[in-house]
Amino acid sequence: MSKRIFDISWDQFQTLSLADKTPFLMQADGTPYHTLFAQQFGLGLLEQLALLANEIRVIAKTRSGTEFLRSQVAHKRAMLYFSQPSSRTFLSFVSACQILGVSTGEVRDTSISSEFKGESREDSVRTFSSYFDLIIMRTPEKGLAEHMAWVLSHSERPIPIINAGSGQDQHPTQALLDIYTLLRSFERSGGLCDRTVLFCGDLLRGRTVRSLSYLLTNYPNIRLIYVAPGPLQVGEDVLTMLKAKNIAYELTDDFHSAIPKADAVYMTRIQDEWDTTKGESAKIDTSRFKFGIEELKLLSPKGVILHPLPRRDEIAPEVDSDPRAMYWRQMRNGMWIRTALIAMTFGCENHIHEYFRHNY
Repeated sequence: MSKRIFDISWDQFQTLSLADKTPFLMQADGTPYHTLFAQQFGLGLLEQLALLANEIRVIAKTRSGTEFLRSQVAHKRAMLYFSQPSSRTFLSFVSACQILGVSTGEVRDTSISSEFKGESREDSVRTFSSYFDLIIMRTPEKGLAEHMAWVLSHSERPIPIINAGSGQDQHPTQALLDIYTLLRSFERSGGLCDRTVLFCGDLLRGRTVRSLSYLLTNYPNIRLIYVAPGPLQVGEDVLTMLKAKNIAYELTDDFHSAIPKADAVYMTRIQDEWDTTKGESAKIDTSRFKFGIEELKLLSPKGVILHPLPRRDEIAPEVDSDPRAMYWRQMRNGMWIRTALIAMTFGCENHIHEYFRHNY
């Protein structure tokens, strides 16, 4: 690494912008060492990950291919430290590790860990680093993954961290699977260039919206529409980033008028777990921000519908059978793109490329 994270103090690192932090988090070949935020992924790296994920999913279709994949990093161990509830992200990462032969450990309930005795989360993560070669972390605490990446990089046993969701700020691997789903959805119709993506729901507190918005700015002539009730409209931090990158965007609360403009509709649930007072979200009228049969009629025949899940009532079950509904494929895509990311993190992507070239 031309810039090494172990050569910079925490106080100095904290003051950097996300763009300026990125070089400190990458390996010499430009692939991620720590994966902390979406800003680490430019167009070239996204293309590399998508290609690797495509090759892995083909290789995994045969027994011999599966055995090859499982031999890649069978000597590695990963710790899944999920102090925030999760099922999809957790199982997706477990499956990704299994595909590559990585053995796993887990802490999903801090009440049965030493944190119950008063141990800090920082000390818990330092403990895990003694036993494992990778920590995959999901936490409600903003900035914890970033801080622990710096701490471990300055320890006697530095190991990489993958951020599987941190507070309300970032969820980079969800954004990766969202981009991967969009790329596969439009691969036969020109890709992601010149597309309009509509976000609908709780956009202020949705970390998936923040991370995906940034990744989409890598694609030429992208247009973004944010549809939400006023109190839940996308935050100024996202808009400032879009303005800096000269990305066309629109803010509206008129869902029906926006749908016909969209190539992709990204639905989100109300994030009431972040309410500062009980029942705060329930006071907001969200009845006009739901996707059902009437909304299907407004969407382009070649459009797609995404959702990071879990959903509540923002997408009607009747929509599930429509071929434009991609959210179940989206979940499976998450397993493949996370497998590709772990392979890159451990530096075995070239072995996979070579195997693919020789056998397919």
